[in-house]
Amino acid sequence: MSTPNVTVVRACLRGGAGGSPTAVVLEDDGDGPPPGDDERRRIPLAWGTSHAVYVRHAGDATKLRFFTAEGELPACGHGTVAALALLAAQYGGAGPYRATLRAGGRVFAGRAEQAGALFTAAFDPGPVDLREPAGEERALVLAALGLAPAQAGPDIRIAGVGRERILVPVPTRAALAALRPDLDRLRTACDRFGLLGAYVHSYPSPAGTLAARMFAPSIGVPEDLANANSAACLVAHLAGRGIHRIAVDMGDALGSPATITATTGPDLRVELGGTARVLPEQPARRLA
Repeated sequence: MSTPNVTVVRACLRGGAGGSPTAVVLEDDGDGPPPGDDERRRIPLAWGTSHAVYVRHAGDATKLRFFTAEGELPACGHGTVAALALLAAQYGGAGPYRATLRAGGRVFAGRAEQAGALFTAAFDPGPVDLREPAGEERALVLAALGLAPAQAGPDIRIAGVGRERILVPVPTRAALAALRPDLDRLRTACDRFGLLGAYVHSYPSPAGTLAARMFAPSIGVPEDLANANSAACLVAHLAGRGIHRIAVDMGDALGSPATITATTGPDLRVELGGTARVLPEQPARRLA
């Protein structure tokens, strides 16, 4: 099965470069019936991306579905940024492109605006659920990450936007860069507790900048180049400490720097943002 309507969008760039390559499929523009879910899982592999997002207009909203090689996800932040950028490129006019999006059982607003070759996108990822980890969750995940209890900060949290993940602070960017997790052990721990993965982050600077790495072997992504929904989880947690805006650097360990912004308002509603580049048209590839 060929997929001529796949466009690769590099989402959550830093300084106009890097970012997370994401396969975006505008299913309304296809020449035939949309792919089945098995084909949707194979498209990220065929196009060399960790994630794919499928876009279909449905009444007054635009429906998004997100897949990795392991299966469907209820939400994907950088996939939403990529979809908004391509929608703005295809259908946007002179001003900001605005869309009502439907994904994971919820309806939310998104927008994107073009500036030269780049698109700046933002959206509401939805409410964030936060809780303390159980002792076993904390112990097994830290062991899989190769961290002794004293090497992680006290503010470990379980947080969810669509699906729970564990937030693990480490004191410095150097400590973050030095992580060499046991991915098999981490997958076992995450599968046991139903976690998406482990989002390990440095402490924010006074200006709200920090670095993070997301390890998600349970969804077929050993390390994610950019994980925007985890940034939403983190800023919701940090709001309790008076930090309402962060800029998260990711992807450096993988050679593709990415940055995600996350902001909370007085009502603790989160807005995620990122910059994207729509890559030139590429020849269709055949799925294995």
